[in-house]
Amino acid sequence: MFVRCLLVRDSVLLDLHCGVMIPSSRHILRPPSALLDRVVIWVATGGYSGYLSPVPATIGSFVGLLLYLPLAESPIVLQLALTGALFALGIWTSSRAEEIMKTKDARPIVIDEIVGMWISVLFLPNEVTWLLAAFLLFRLFDVLKPFPAKQAQELAGGWGVMTDDVIAGLYTNALLNFLQTF
Repeated sequence: MFVRCLLVRDSVLLDLHCGVMIPSSRHILRPPSALLDRVVIWVATGGYSGYLSPVPATIGSFVGLLLYLPLAESPIVLQLALTGALFALGIWTSSRAEEIMKTKDARPIVIDEIVGMWISVLFLPNEVTWLLAAFLLFRLFDVLKPFPAKQAQELAGGWGVMTDDVIAGLYTNALLNFLQTF
């Protein structure tokens, strides 16, 4: 069974079921843009997980932890490279998602929590207690937004979306790596 979905954007009626465009003015939306926007929303919302609950940041953090698990035994260089790449992708997708959603740091955008969670667990043992501690501390620092995380939220576009969670992840990581020495 196919569902037919119509989208009006930039004065163009787009039939997403069959990809037919019916221009209502001289502006025509190209199908790749519509597809790209859907991919951007999918990435920025963590595979739509940001829409799942009244606490999307917590769900996004959990998704981040789940996505990290297959990488946990990978070489640290690979983990760092993938975290950096995901951060760069997050800046771009969250900027574009803000434009699409017409809201600064919209609640469903959770790519920042995913990256922050990955940063939180770098260099930690792949054990349930450390991963759970990283999850809980990351959520705490993400909510409290210690200096300079709160100020970082004011950065423009995706930089503001991503940077405060990177800082929360760095605080979490530093604290847990310090505790690991005991």
